[in-house]
Amino acid sequence: MKSRPSRLLIPSLLIFAAVVVAFNAWFGFRAIQSLHDSEYRVSHTWQVINQVESIMSSVKDAETGNRGYLITGDESYLEPYTIARRELPSKLDHFASLTSDRPHQAVQLLEMRAVLEQRLSLLQQGIELRRSSDHDTIRSLVLSGTGKTEMDHLRRIADRMESEERHLLEIRTVIVDQDNRRAHYIVALASALDFFFIAFLFRYFATERAMRYAAEVDAERLAVARNEAERRADEVRSLNASLEQRVKERTRELETINHELQAFSYSVSHDLRAPLRTIDGFSLALEEDYQEAVDETGRDYIRRVRNGVQRMGQLIDALLQLSRITRTEIGREQFDMSQVAESVAAVLLEENPERNIVFRIEPGLRADGDSRLVRVALENLFGNSVKFSSKRPDSRVDFGWDKEKAAWFVRDNGAGFDMFYADRLFNAFNRLHGDKDFRGSGIGLATVARIVHRHHGTIWADSIVDHGATFWFTLG
Repeated sequence: MKSRPSRLLIPSLLIFAAVVVAFNAWFGFRAIQSLHDSEYRVSHTWQVINQVESIMSSVKDAETGNRGYLITGDESYLEPYTIARRELPSKLDHFASLTSDRPHQAVQLLEMRAVLEQRLSLLQQGIELRRSSDHDTIRSLVLSGTGKTEMDHLRRIADRMESEERHLLEIRTVIVDQDNRRAHYIVALASALDFFFIAFLFRYFATERAMRYAAEVDAERLAVARNEAERRADEVRSLNASLEQRVKERTRELETINHELQAFSYSVSHDLRAPLRTIDGFSLALEEDYQEAVDETGRDYIRRVRNGVQRMGQLIDALLQLSRITRTEIGREQFDMSQVAESVAAVLLEENPERNIVFRIEPGLRADGDSRLVRVALENLFGNSVKFSSKRPDSRVDFGWDKEKAAWFVRDNGAGFDMFYADRLFNAFNRLHGDKDFRGSGIGLATVARIVHRHHGTIWADSIVDHGATFWFTLG
């Protein structure tokens, strides 16, 4: 089972290594490409600045050549003017192509073209006047100051262009520095990752080799252990076979003993009725026929005898009911739980006409279980609530379904009990109240617990002394 994952792990690690190297190479390429782009933008900005200076240099050459010709009349002075006039359109067009992505520079270039055309036109006019020997007009043209004004205008435009480019140059220089540092970091990180991964693979293969050697040793030990385990497994199987036989025999013995105990319990409970009836009958005869022959103390003794006999009869009846519930077969079906609860409540109201008892039963409830046994459980739970709330002027018993706990509940406002003794509630003959306060057999809650357990359910209770009690139960 371990060889297949090992065979798949090595190719997976190699593929992962290739992917890591590829990603490192890609990130390094991207960093270098970004640095190259940033350096290109810086170089491009310098080209724009140099182009502005080249344009202004040509304008100055044209201005100088024109002035020399006007002063001397020598045509050779016009050569710089002629060259500048021929080159300026192409230089302006080149500047336009360099700044095609910046609309503001295009606006300033348009203004420069207009001023430059006006200045060149004025220079050409001066040349023509010099050639016609109109010295007065030339003198007035030079002294007008128009040329200086236009040159100052051109310089301002050029300064704005260059200032904008130098500001952009500062930004792009910062970006170049950042990209340069980022490229160094990425290359260093990629190299570190590659080195780490190579070291990891080296360690993995070394560990794998050691594990293979250990596995071979373990395989030898495992073969020995397998032989020993097979030998012991044969022994266990033979022991299991004999154990199963003993369990079956013990189960049959327990079932026989259980049936005998149930029969004995039923027989004892049933056979005790005859002597009890005899004792009760003669006690009644003494009480009725010889009450004048005995004093008040004797009559009290007779009453105590009769009360004890009647209590003994109630205990026998409760034991018989518990025994029958133990033997009864469970027949599960859907039934109206609210209707069963209402019929039990109606019987209790008839039995206690002198008391003010209020039953609040949630309508429309349905359950899955043995309706006969559930009725017995509700009779005991409702009976307990009525009994333990008998000292209240207004007794209240609530019954319904608790969605949060997913359980049925019976709640009353009776005497309650101390939760310290809650674990004794559902044991037979364990009572938390004496006969002087509340009479009972101590079998009722044990009967309810037996019914709930036979439905594969659970039962529990919660209470505060003098503040009532709540019993929850489920039916599996």
